[in-house]
Amino acid sequence: MVGGRVAKRKAKSAREIQPKTAVQHKIADKKKRGEWVELRFMAEAAERNLPACKPFGDSENFDVVVGRPGKFVGVQVKCTVFRSKNGEGYLCSVCSSHNIYKPGAFDFLAAYVVPEDVWFILPAKEIMGMRSVSLCTPTSRYEKYREAWELLREAVGMKEEDAASGEAAEEPEAVETLPRNAMERMQMSLKFVRRQWER
Repeated sequence: MVGGRVAKRKAKSAREIQPKTAVQHKIADKKKRGEWVELRFMAEAAERNLPACKPFGDSENFDVVVGRPGKFVGVQVKCTVFRSKNGEGYLCSVCSSHNIYKPGAFDFLAAYVVPEDVWFILPAKEIMGMRSVSLCTPTSRYEKYREAWELLREAVGMKEEDAASGEAAEEPEAVETLPRNAMERMQMSLKFVRRQWER
């Protein structure tokens, strides 16, 4: 009996030590998952020295605005955890409540494939008129947009030097250890954003 309790206690403590990742703890509520991925996108953009902000309310067809005065682009943010039927890649919805987006609704779609921890930055023209796209497949026409953050940088008129200067300024304050999981990456991103606001 006592041995059973000890074994259970050890098993429980082993579970507590394991890092909690987005894949292990899927957010079931669709709206909360959408809010989570928007925050995640803004943190990723901040890490790349791309200014991003969330418009007030949620009545627009874009979720986040990226850029600076005179050069803004609207970004619709989506995420997926759904494997395609053939097991190759993931199916990502690119419509709103089964309604196809109209041309001009946004400039880019940022799609996050949660199990793979990878972003796709797709120009709106590539997905207009579609209901879903298949991502992370070897033969997909969207592979060229994997982690294509430079498309956003070009669209808002930022040069590579702008991104590099932002990264160089942060080097003295860099943390010595790399983040071990998604939660630590999010915490580091939020600290980065806080430092930017305090300047």
